[in-house]
Amino acid sequence: MHLIVGTRNSMLARTQAEKVAGLLENEGVTTELVFISTVGDEKTGVPLHEIGGQGVFVRALDDALINREIDIAVHSMKDIPAERPKGLTTSAILKRDSPADYVVTEKDRDAIRVIGTSSTRRTAQLKRNWSGISILPLRGNVDTRLGKLKGGEYDAIVLAEAGLQRLSLTLPGFRLDPAIHVPSTNQGTIAVVSREEPAVTGILSTIDDEVTRTDTLIERAVMEEIGGGCYTPLGIYCKDRHLITEVLSLEGDRVFRLEQNIGDLDQAHAFGTEIRKGGRELIDEAYLRLGLSHD
Repeated sequence: MHLIVGTRNSMLARTQAEKVAGLLENEGVTTELVFISTVGDEKTGVPLHEIGGQGVFVRALDDALINREIDIAVHSMKDIPAERPKGLTTSAILKRDSPADYVVTEKDRDAIRVIGTSSTRRTAQLKRNWSGISILPLRGNVDTRLGKLKGGEYDAIVLAEAGLQRLSLTLPGFRLDPAIHVPSTNQGTIAVVSREEPAVTGILSTIDDEVTRTDTLIERAVMEEIGGGCYTPLGIYCKDRHLITEVLSLEGDRVFRLEQNIGDLDQAHAFGTEIRKGGRELIDEAYLRLGLSHD
């Protein structure tokens, strides 16, 4: 079998696609990489919530799958929105790498005053857990962000530790505890999307990790019930079926948080409904202040 693999053209996306290609080649599949530009890559100067949220990194690859220009698409799973086009499926979820956020800095923690991130979740959690700091917007690929840090625009920046690991980057700084700085849904996970074609889904099932699939689908079930996407400061993290979820105010001064062991997806959906009800005021407030509308 020969598969055309679609991916974004950043160094991290390329590395992730090459990892998937290598795993497939071990199964006797030949591959060809195709690089596709997305809205999220083209518009790096504005916050994600102003250009469409999570889906901005995914839609162009979805279209290429639907139009049969590629056979599979490789994503950071956290970029895949809850609502998916008909006929596409997440056929493989690789074993999860680190789910944690990582603070890249050469300064002592007490000397850090300006931190770069454009994530509403990271911003709220940093403000909640770290006094005396300012948060400034930061987007772009890893190289762009590191360049801005080196240029002195920030004392520190926050990146996903998994991305640094995949790029084999060892950088000064420290890991944030995912039980306190609860990660975004599916952070640290690579997913492979394809059309619902048995020949393709069958071969992709050979590189699927069952434990990671269970944990990440529990997280996504909760995300589906809460809504909010990347607009609301929202952390959802499941490890071995133990789930932590929190909804924060934009300033991080208020939070609704629950933890629970989850048996199945029905229980995960019920848990998500409970979070949505308990965090409704914070969710509505975030949408209002960001100038967004939702159901």
